[in-house]
Amino acid sequence: MTNSSGGRSGSFDLASLRIELTSREPRYRQIIAQLRAAIDSGALAPATRLPPTRVLAASLRVSRITVVAAYEQLIAEGYLVSRVGAGTTVADDPPHARTARPAGLRVAAVLSPFGAALAAAPLALPLDSGPPQLFRPNVPDLRLFPTRLWARLLARHLRSDALGLLGYGDPAGLTALRVAVAQYLATFRGVSCTPEQVIITAGSQAAIALLARVLLAPGETVWMEDPGYPDTAVLLRASGIQVVPVPVDSHGIQVAIGEVLAPQARLAFVTPSHQMPTGVVLSQERGQALVTWAEQAGAWVLEDDYDGEYRYDGPPRPALQGRDATGRVLYLGTFSKILAPALRLGYLVVPSPLVEPLIQAQTLLTRQLPTLEQAALASFIAEGHLARHIRRTREQYGHRRAVLVAALAAAFGDRMTIGGTTAGLHLVIWLAPHVNLEPIVHAAQQARIEVRTTTAYAIAGHVRPGLLLGFALATGNELRAGVQRLELAITHLL
Repeated sequence: MTNSSGGRSGSFDLASLRIELTSREPRYRQIIAQLRAAIDSGALAPATRLPPTRVLAASLRVSRITVVAAYEQLIAEGYLVSRVGAGTTVADDPPHARTARPAGLRVAAVLSPFGAALAAAPLALPLDSGPPQLFRPNVPDLRLFPTRLWARLLARHLRSDALGLLGYGDPAGLTALRVAVAQYLATFRGVSCTPEQVIITAGSQAAIALLARVLLAPGETVWMEDPGYPDTAVLLRASGIQVVPVPVDSHGIQVAIGEVLAPQARLAFVTPSHQMPTGVVLSQERGQALVTWAEQAGAWVLEDDYDGEYRYDGPPRPALQGRDATGRVLYLGTFSKILAPALRLGYLVVPSPLVEPLIQAQTLLTRQLPTLEQAALASFIAEGHLARHIRRTREQYGHRRAVLVAALAAAFGDRMTIGGTTAGLHLVIWLAPHVNLEPIVHAAQQARIEVRTTTAYAIAGHVRPGLLLGFALATGNELRAGVQRLELAITHLL
């Protein structure tokens, strides 16, 4: 965006402003916080012209009154100025420049473009922290975590090899864990790899950031499912990578559309086993088309198999990587969904030529991950505890899913459509296109129910209104009672 004085607004893109419907923060205050942060960081430079209130309201899908209230508050605070004929612009001397920092120091001069972009970009999704409320999606039931067994494994390894496990370890991950992961993936996910192709990471987001730095250059293009992971899109864009949203239908990512929009993209980020957030499963035909495109374009497919172990209408669908004969599919997995998020352990499976560059990068960026937890996890997998844990939790989650589906159908009938029920830890209730989600989210929060909207996962396009409901956290009786509360709270709004 060009400002009124001929300058530019730095790396901040007003299109990155987002409204989080599930937040308790009023909409106008969300706009205030994001604009204030952008001005404080220097991403919105002095004299930058902001869009008219009607334009920004339409872009954010909020009322014009909401945007007017945000602008007026920032004008009162001295961040913005409004002049007849000139519109609303960033003040030449905003408050942060006068009081928050030493004279002459501006954040824009301190942060890199990457840092400024991250500082100015709000998180699209709320951070999952604290005790979860009913229906929080994508969280396992930690009451099922084998706490005593895990404590024994930690104590056993600490007693037997304290000196080795408390020092520096292999940046690629503990050898025993890489071996255990490779064997587990071959047996239960149909992944084809050697232990040397496995790189242990600090979860999925760290793995994506690592791949982006090693494989992608600023200006290159990535396909992303739309709807999909908006915070991953924020990370990639901050790195100077062009994100091309590719729509998803009932068969998964629409490869043919991606080929039209960006045929020479360098990477496609997909969730084949249980698309996030819609829950659809990538069809074999689409999967083959995706791999064929990648081979012809010299691109990569990054398969995020975040909860592929949990399938309820038959055995888990084999990973796309195991069906790829071209070596173009990179495989990403995590233990956050099947064990516990706090472990912060995940893994990449990559072709042999990429192993050393990625390990070198991880050495310089992270050095290593905690080795004691890796040792315990290696034993947990090798001794069969992980397989038993997944079988037990899959049975529990499958029962809870069935209870939730039946309760929703009885309570709401044809006022909603239930989707994404065959796999994963959440399902989606799709609402009529005209439904306004904001009062529904507010009413659910008042009823102590945590919901997340499908629109929060939009990368660019319009997403049909719907709610994500997690079923892993609650027992059958808790789910039935929760659906009753949800019906009482929102039925008049449908």
